Amino acid sequence: MKTLLELRAARRDYSSGEGVFTVLSGINLEIHGGEMVAVVGASGSGKSTLLNILGCLDRLTSGTYRVGGEDTGQLDADALAALRRNRFGFIFQRYNLVSALTALDNVEVPAIYTGEGRKFRRARAAAILSRLKLHDRLGYRPAQLSGGQQQRVSIARALINGGEIILADEPTGALDSRAAEDVLKILKELHALGHTIIIVTHDPKVAQHAERVVELRDGEIVSDRNVLFPSSRKANRTDPAAPCKTDPLRVSLERSLEASRMALVAMNAHRLRTFLTMLGIIIGIASVVAVAALGNGAQEKVIQSIGRLGTNTLDIYPGVGFGDLRASHIQTLRVIDVLRLSSQTFVDSVTPTVSTPVMVRYGKFAANAQVYGVGEQFFRVKGMKLIAGTTFDSQAVIRMDQSVVVDEYARKQLIGITGDSPIGKIILLDKVPSRIIGVVRRPGNLSSGTNLGVWLPYSTVMARMLRQSYVSSITVRVSDGISMEVAEEAITRLLSLQHGHKDFFIQNTAQIRETVEATTQTMSLLIGCIAAVSLLVGGIGVMNVMIVSVTERTPEIGLRVAVGGRRSDILQQFLTEAVLVCLVGGVFGIALALGLGVLFNHGDNGNFPMIFSTDSIIAAFLCSTAIGIAFGFIPARNAARLDPVEALARE
Repeated sequence: MKTLLELRAARRDYSSGEGVFTVLSGINLEIHGGEMVAVVGASGSGKSTLLNILGCLDRLTSGTYRVGGEDTGQLDADALAALRRNRFGFIFQRYNLVSALTALDNVEVPAIYTGEGRKFRRARAAAILSRLKLHDRLGYRPAQLSGGQQQRVSIARALINGGEIILADEPTGALDSRAAEDVLKILKELHALGHTIIIVTHDPKVAQHAERVVELRDGEIVSDRNVLFPSSRKANRTDPAAPCKTDPLRVSLERSLEASRMALVAMNAHRLRTFLTMLGIIIGIASVVAVAALGNGAQEKVIQSIGRLGTNTLDIYPGVGFGDLRASHIQTLRVIDVLRLSSQTFVDSVTPTVSTPVMVRYGKFAANAQVYGVGEQFFRVKGMKLIAGTTFDSQAVIRMDQSVVVDEYARKQLIGITGDSPIGKIILLDKVPSRIIGVVRRPGNLSSGTNLGVWLPYSTVMARMLRQSYVSSITVRVSDGISMEVAEEAITRLLSLQHGHKDFFIQNTAQIRETVEATTQTMSLLIGCIAAVSLLVGGIGVMNVMIVSVTERTPEIGLRVAVGGRRSDILQQFLTEAVLVCLVGGVFGIALALGLGVLFNHGDNGNFPMIFSTDSIIAAFLCSTAIGIAFGFIPARNAARLDPVEALARE
């Protein structure tokens, strides 16, 4: 008969304090294919250690162990995992069923690691359970099954990948006599079908069912005898092993799908804990997305306000900069400069500006105000909208008309809040009577200012109020599509040539816009960093809960390794769980931020809106994934590195 399992001079030592404790010493053992062997002995004799060695769950300290002629001492962890899932089936005294899974799901666990398709393995698992008279318990969880039924599920799990060699560790130890008889009957039937059965037991009645009994005492074999003649059995098993997969892509895909499914099952089994774990991620993601939306809204609001003032305008002032004491003595900005600038192709519109304080009177109303003398293009340059009447034209400038354009605030102050139209009303600006011809709305927040807005043709102000020939400033609106920097350079060359030297400076409103944008971005980044602290706290929470989860599920991890799970499978399962927790938390966080945005924008009373961007939402998803990977890796790695023997021994 062909030797299937072979131990030569096998020794297993464990460290014990400062010394070494020997569990197995000089074991020589051969087990042939199709045998039913019982390993007996008192507690502490080394039975379970021998079974762990035979099942490739533990390694020898010295000596050799061969499976089918292959030396297991030369195999790495993944090769040993392949050996366990393809050749061995394990039956445990405490069943070691995953409590969150149904009977059908528990049975198919070993087949997951072979990469077999879900449909095929579920059909196979159902067929085996039906053969073991559990066809009506497929959807039951372990807590809903009796001890005997749970052990039959464990047997079915041992057979799902073929179960060429079945290792049973005290399979009847936790069962009543009737259930124990049923389990032994099943094992004998499997033996008759050609399975190699190895039973570890301390019960002589159980050992009597084997055809060979190996007795251990103090880590040594003291007896190896045949108690029964080999029964007539089939040379080959009628329950073939699951086919080996050769397509790495399909195997990898199946493993990933099952890792995701198992992660969802674990999350569902501990819903409250999962939600509390997600809470930190939800708050963190919602904070970051909301802060980004607030920053975008604030920036857009400021840009719109500046845009109404004219973001593509250049203001020309005398002197070398603001605060120049000589600026008041520089009188080189003239109307001729305005005319030359207006003829340039890059100029959309241009206006000079002069101003003077005056006393404004209308009826009983009197107030101090600043009157501005501007050109006919001033209202286009500044983006002011006419809401009543008209503005003065170039002929009014030439005629030095005493025509006044006021803003809404000035209209209310002068005419009152009655429905009377201000058009045609005469107001007194110091000693200069002027007729209101139009009302405009100031751009942006200036429309609600407290300064009276009063504009006359610059020629009128210069001749009738100031009696001067120069202007205080010139504002140029640059045509769309023209670079502000290029326009600024062209104006500088033109006016420097006209004046003979550069005695002016230019304020570029685009620079103001860039400064505002940079400032709002900096503030958003700062607040976002503060909000990101909650993400860090949430990530630490994920790590802590995953560590607890690994501790709670240590027996499950040991089981998965025993039935053929690779270290990478365990790592992938727990890492997937951490990532899914963070991703689902990220989805809820984004939904929360969007909901807050709807409420914020719905209750908007002139404040800036929350503007969400696709980039921020994508960044939130990536952030969730990164948190899951970063904070879930250490617990997942710890789970993958657990010793299967120690893990299975924990309750």
